[in-house]
Order: sequence, then C-alpha cells, then structure tokens
Amino acid sequence: MEKRVGGFKKNKKAQVTIFVIIAIMIIVVGILIYMFYPKIKTDTNPELKNPQVFIQTCIEDEIKNSVEKLSLQGGSSEPTNYVVYENEKIDYICFTEEFYKTCTMQQPLLKKHIESEIETGIKEKVNECFDDLKTSYEEENYEVDLGRGEIDVELLPKRISATFNYSLTLTKDSTEKFKSFKVVLNNNLYELVSIANSILKWEALYGDADITIYMDLYRDLKVEKILKTDGTAIYILTDRNNQNKFQFASRSLIWPSGYGFY
Repeated sequence: MEKRVGGFKKNKKAQVTIFVIIAIMIIVVGILIYMFYPKIKTDTNPELKNPQVFIQTCIEDEIKNSVEKLSLQGGSSEPTNYVVYENEKIDYICFTEEFYKTCTMQQPLLKKHIESEIETGIKEKVNECFDDLKTSYEEENYEVDLGRGEIDVELLPKRISATFNYSLTLTKDSTEKFKSFKVVLNNNLYELVSIANSILKWEALYGDADITIYMDLYRDLKVEKILKTDGTAIYILTDRNNQNKFQFASRSLIWPSGYGFY
C-alpha cells in the first residue's frame, strides 16, 4: 500500500514537472512570435510574394476609370471638337461643317486611338505603382533593380489587356527576375467600338444610320440616337447585361435651316 502511495506521489511530482516544462515552452514560443511576427506577416503577404498581384491590385481601378471616361467622351480624354450632352463632352468622330456633304472621319483608327488614350491616361499611376513596389521590397532588405519600359494596351474581344514592359530583379537569399507585367480587365469595349465603327461608316457614306438594324442583330445591345437641331447625331451604345456603354457624336449631311429635316 505504501509503495502505491509512494508511487502516486512520485507520479504527481512528474506531472508537475511536465506542466512546468510546457509552461516554459509556451512562454518561449510567445516571445518568438512577438519578436518575429512582423516578418512573418510580411512574408505571407500575397501581394509582396507575387509582384504581379501587387501591380494588378494597384493599377486595375485606374484602368477602369480611364476606360469609363473615354467611353463617355467618344474615345478621347480631352475632346477638342465636341458636343455637350448631359454634362459630358462627346467627341465628334465623324464631322463636317459644310452643307449637303457627308462627314469626314476624325478618328479613322478609332480602336488604336482609344488604346493610345488609355496608355497615356494610366502612365502616371503605373510609374507610381512600380515605385511603391520597389520601395516595399527595399523595406524588406531586398536588392531591387527596376527597369522601366513601354506600356501596351489592347482592346480585345470581351477584355482589355494592359502589358507593362517593366523588368524587375529581386535579390535576397536568391534572385528572381520578372520581364513584364500584365493586367486584364473584363470589358467589352472592343465589341462596342466595332459597332460604332459600322455606324460611322454609314454616317460617312450616306449621312445617317438606321439603329434598329443593330438592335435586331445584337439582342443584348441598346442603341440610342439623339438628334440635335444643328444636325448633330449622338449615338449611345449600351450593353444590357453589364451596362457598359460607348457614346460618340457625328455631324453629317447637314441641310440649311428651313428645310425641315431637324
């Protein structure tokens, strides 16, 4: 019986020792977490571990804002020949000042023009984002080599692709190299611009376009045509599914006042 009691006392002492060791280990782990948590947090930041994610997050909204502005203004960030409609300056993409003549295309390469306007519109933000990316890595003791290149924006079917030919080399324990970065935006501006080009060809050839043809062909497309007293036609193309729109102006085959056409 005493051996059992003695054994019981011995086991209890061993349990106390184990609890003390566990408590010490918990304290040590807590200290380590406290000391190294900022570094752990940084290392698990997906944007910093993947520069592509960092750039996508930083630039995406700027592209969206640029595209929205251009879509409401006929594809130009600063229209010089325009009509004002609902507080928006809408660029004349086809225009004439002469009576009895059809309009002349002001932007014969409309898609290319819009791509160039987006590139110009986002350039400042792009440089700012890459500067922030460089600084973020330098703060984590990386050696950073950043090379700046061209920006290429493309309107593609159902998307807008922006490629940044910026090279990035990161060196710490090892070396990582990135030759370029890409941001893709889901947007059907390509399709809307293609339809706008078709309407503009009718304006340039015949001085007018029948919008019902396009709504018969494209069931998800809403086409509005607002006629002004000076002969201006404002076209508004809207995708019924996502409300993306492109609006532009044309002034073609103008008749003198008194003819009763407008």
